[in-house]
Amino acid sequence: MSELGNIVAVMVSVSVDGPYSYRVPYGKTVVRGSIVAVPLVGRLTLGVVWGEPKDNYAHNRLKDIEIIYDVPPLSDELLKTVDWVSRYTLAPPGLVLRSVLRSTEALEPDRPVLAYRRTGHEPDRLTPARSRVLDTVADGEAWTKTLLVGTSGVSPSVIDGLERAGALERLEIPAPPIVQDPDPDAAPLTLSAEQSAAMGQIRELDPQQFGVALLDGVTGGGKTAVFFEAVADTLRAGRQALVLLPEIALTGTFLDRFAKRFGTRPAEWHSDMTPAQRTRTWRGINDGTVRAVVGARSALFLPFHELGLIVLDEEHDGAYKQSDGVNYHARDMAVVRARFAEARVILSSATPSVESRNNANTGRYKHVLLTSRFAAQALPDITALDMREEPPEKGQWIAPRLAREIFATLDRGEQALLFLNRRGYAPLTLCKSCGHQYQCPDCDAWLVEHRFRGVLMCHHCGYEQRRPKVCTECGTEDSLIPIGPGIERVAEEVALRFPEARTVILSSDMGSNAQLRERFAEIERGEYDLIIGTQLVAKGHHFEKLTLVGVLDADLGLAHGDPRAAEKTFQILTQVTGRAGRASKAGRAFLQTYHPTHPVMEAMVKQDREAFYAHELEVRKDGQLPPFGRLAALIVSASEHDDAMGFARKLLSAAPQAEGLRLFGPADAPVAMVRGRHRVRLLVQSPRDFDLSGYVRFWLISAERVTGNLRVQVDIDPISFY
Repeated sequence: MSELGNIVAVMVSVSVDGPYSYRVPYGKTVVRGSIVAVPLVGRLTLGVVWGEPKDNYAHNRLKDIEIIYDVPPLSDELLKTVDWVSRYTLAPPGLVLRSVLRSTEALEPDRPVLAYRRTGHEPDRLTPARSRVLDTVADGEAWTKTLLVGTSGVSPSVIDGLERAGALERLEIPAPPIVQDPDPDAAPLTLSAEQSAAMGQIRELDPQQFGVALLDGVTGGGKTAVFFEAVADTLRAGRQALVLLPEIALTGTFLDRFAKRFGTRPAEWHSDMTPAQRTRTWRGINDGTVRAVVGARSALFLPFHELGLIVLDEEHDGAYKQSDGVNYHARDMAVVRARFAEARVILSSATPSVESRNNANTGRYKHVLLTSRFAAQALPDITALDMREEPPEKGQWIAPRLAREIFATLDRGEQALLFLNRRGYAPLTLCKSCGHQYQCPDCDAWLVEHRFRGVLMCHHCGYEQRRPKVCTECGTEDSLIPIGPGIERVAEEVALRFPEARTVILSSDMGSNAQLRERFAEIERGEYDLIIGTQLVAKGHHFEKLTLVGVLDADLGLAHGDPRAAEKTFQILTQVTGRAGRASKAGRAFLQTYHPTHPVMEAMVKQDREAFYAHELEVRKDGQLPPFGRLAALIVSASEHDDAMGFARKLLSAAPQAEGLRLFGPADAPVAMVRGRHRVRLLVQSPRDFDLSGYVRFWLISAERVTGNLRVQVDIDPISFY
């Protein structure tokens, strides 16, 4: 990178629309990407040198850059990614940059660690504990106190005593790397013929150039083994690899598999890490000592300099969509960053998003198929239970035929899974005396009963209250009744019908991520017979003893006015039924449905993925919905409904006319109030090749400015329509 002049443009990591000009201190030099601290509104703010300034401020009116950090400058491809994400999502570039920069601690060098080394002097008193310590350090190497205590089995005071006696000397040594370099040749996997063919297709993409492969394989087809070998190829080529996962709870098993293949665990990046871990990981990625990272969607903005591969496991998953602050989709932005970095992308899924599948169909992505399970295991047999013909008994939720299958499965010593994508005990609580329904005071949503904790809770804002013993409206005692099932209510039925079964309940609100990972490990060890869970259990797990899956409300996702409802339902049903029969025993799955002739249910029973994608693509094409058209959602919110609706109408009246563009609304959003703010939605539909981001940007600039407590949130290519 070439040095810049003595006045430069600096993008600060706050919500600003562009860079500001600053002077470079005398005798100092910077380049594009240099990380600096600059004075801004009375305080120092982290920023990045963006390039030459575009304004003509007088030199003496500018402030100096305060600090130039001695770290490698951010790569040009990362800065281009920040610019692109900002333009596409309409988020201020400074706000996007905040996703890149960590705290100032990440910009300081690693602190040296204290260690101890043998001096050769013998202590006057030699106890067995002291002897063990001296034997441990007999190799002449420097040992940290923690490692020395763990290896020799003594207390820290023994080491302190040996130091005072002159037998050990204290010194500072460089901090060890946050992780060891993964070895691409540590334990290469034995691939099946189909996996080898898939790997051959991926290797047709030049490892030094941009390219995208959709790794489209059935559940249990061995997709992970294939992209692990792609990671190995990337490491051999001297480039860094990034693997994104949709759920933190999935990382434990995945990291173990990674360590088995590459001889060491990769660096991690997710919200469960401590600040110190995140700081050291960021620094290691920026200086190139970290070669492989496994993380959540935010890892996409880490400061790689030699990025050669991005893998998105379960690429269809909605968790890749960021809905706070910058509204981006990690799948789409991964492709953007890879293009700037001349890197490869592997999108892996048993149920690819309709957009990715269409890109593969049209040749934009290389379509890599795995059509059979690894080791020749058969896909589970799937049966739709027509709830109109075979309903559960009154007060129960498990159909009689499914209950019989569970009994038989447990008798054989195998595991069964009951799936219901609804947390808590019941989605609605009402008073049978006066009909009062308990609703969140701050959201347009019912309070969900969580009986294990004894609370009624809002799943939108987190508000909760103790479950009252008398109706708060009419005062009647013992009049509150639950309406509909959640997984806790299913667990109650299971305890009565299968009292001998060892049962575990799994959902995202039941324990920390560490506790959830431990539950998954216990299931893998066979410590539970019957698993009851939400969508958390549908993703990426391999339970060898699990042979039966029962979906208690297969229609649940189809009951909303969501244009992606069929796709989401097909994906979750395919994923959860795919947990059955992944080892030596055949699997079976039962879908409790009131709509057995729905295209999703028919595709599931016939196991005809192609029929589903063909039907869904045809529906999308007819409606000019993604991927054949584009959408943008504008949510206007305010503390008063009339203010939100009134501003939305003004916004609509200011919308520029454009050929092929359709505007819908304003209308109350499906969830019309969240956290005390009323929400009104406008929806824009455009042709596929239309610059929708540019249109919305021009629209908002020309419209009346937002004032007071009004807010306008823009979501280009929305995934959720609540």
